Amino acid sequence: MVRTVRPLLPLLLAPLLLAPLLLTACGSEPGQPRDTDAPAAELVTRARALGIAPELVYVIEAPGFALARQSVGVYGGDGFSATYVSRQEGGQLRLYVDRGTMSASDCATGQQTCESDGEGVWYRSGRGTHEYAVVKEDHVVRLEGDAGVSRDVLREAARDARRPSGEEVAELLPSAPADGAAPSEPVERGDLPPAGDGAPRNDVDAGG
Repeated sequence: MVRTVRPLLPLLLAPLLLAPLLLTACGSEPGQPRDTDAPAAELVTRARALGIAPELVYVIEAPGFALARQSVGVYGGDGFSATYVSRQEGGQLRLYVDRGTMSASDCATGQQTCESDGEGVWYRSGRGTHEYAVVKEDHVVRLEGDAGVSRDVLREAARDARRPSGEEVAELLPSAPADGAAPSEPVERGDLPPAGDGAPRNDVDAGG
């Protein structure tokens, strides 16, 4: 079954690549929310206004990669998707969070290789990409990278994926309209990465 990614271009009012707040670094800072923490009130309000389940909104950190804000959108029914790009290398990391789980048979579906890399952590590759899938209590966090992205970078970013902090929520998701209507102003595009524009892919099936 093909999952549908719905980008939120009309809702985004900031430049393509975020300021250093969401520029990636190694490791999580003390006090940042964990994926086991309840979503903050502002995250709940903004995510629900877009049709995204608040508990499925995540951010990642990877050296040299920054969020392409116009890529943020709904994945599947009420899941979350976002793309991070490297302006130097032109590579992409595509983040998908959706309800469900992943077993060994799910992992192998449509892939050339599949292997366990710890409890609830799967690594697989095929079709010119590779990805890590981290199984949470009732959802799966998947991070897919281009072939040029190292497995070590992919592994660390996927395992450390977490809910956004209050400041990150303000940069990641647009404010919920007071009257319930979606903003009509188009996104102001900034400098595009040298290869691709960070748009989400629509050719990903239910298992990845």
